[in-house]
Amino acid sequence: MRKFMALSVLLGALGAAQAATAADCTPKVSADHLVTPGKLQMSTNPTLPPQQFIDEKGELRGLNVELGKAIAKKLCLDMEFVRMDMPSMLPALKAKRFDGIDTGMFWTEERSKLMFMIPYAQQAVSIYTSPDSKLEIAKFEDLAGHTVGIETGTYQEKQAKLLNEKMVAAGMKPIEFRSFKTASETTAALKAGQVEAGINIDETARVLEEKGLAKIKVQGLNGTDITIDFIDRTLADAVVKALVELNADGTYDKLFDTFKMTRLKDRNFAIRGPGPAQ
Repeated sequence: MRKFMALSVLLGALGAAQAATAADCTPKVSADHLVTPGKLQMSTNPTLPPQQFIDEKGELRGLNVELGKAIAKKLCLDMEFVRMDMPSMLPALKAKRFDGIDTGMFWTEERSKLMFMIPYAQQAVSIYTSPDSKLEIAKFEDLAGHTVGIETGTYQEKQAKLLNEKMVAAGMKPIEFRSFKTASETTAALKAGQVEAGINIDETARVLEEKGLAKIKVQGLNGTDITIDFIDRTLADAVVKALVELNADGTYDKLFDTFKMTRLKDRNFAIRGPGPAQ
């Protein structure tokens, strides 16, 4: 109860501050660098607690949600989230349906050429089963010959399939991957016995285990940085400055403590990679 109250107080304070934003200051990003003047519009897939999820009241919560609101406040913009599955996000961003992606996308060199990616946290990948599963898994290779559910269009899907290719080349049985649009669909398939194991980020697997929906067998695989992403360089530069300010005033630490996620190692907030041609 104490933890819930502390979370409510923090989120309430951030929400109250956010509500006052537009009326109290002048936007730090001009209209020609935004899809809609005065608003910061970001896509998110709210199926990955504690990153982003829908709470018992039907409201959008999570580290990325609250961090996005805090960034918007620093920029004197109104925050708006666009709910969307992961595979559709990059095409929609390039079509300028919204300003950025705030869903914890893993940094890769290939992606850094398509958008301006700003690392802000770290994540790794877990393998989990249903709580009563007798399947013994001590390493990724133990999934050989088994059926595994995974969220489509994600970093973890790409890394898992690359590892599978290496396993097959070494003479091991292939993994049978079944891809789903969301982590919730993967969990439902696990519960229904349609897959023997699931793969997702460490924090989401931990929440599933806490809810009694999964048992983590391996965690900490392929750890790397996750990012917030933009198509406009000026807006991305402004967000970098906002993150630096949030780190300096303690908001960054408070949010990461609240949602128990892993901070960026060096806290060197900056665009990483070349970004798209402007």
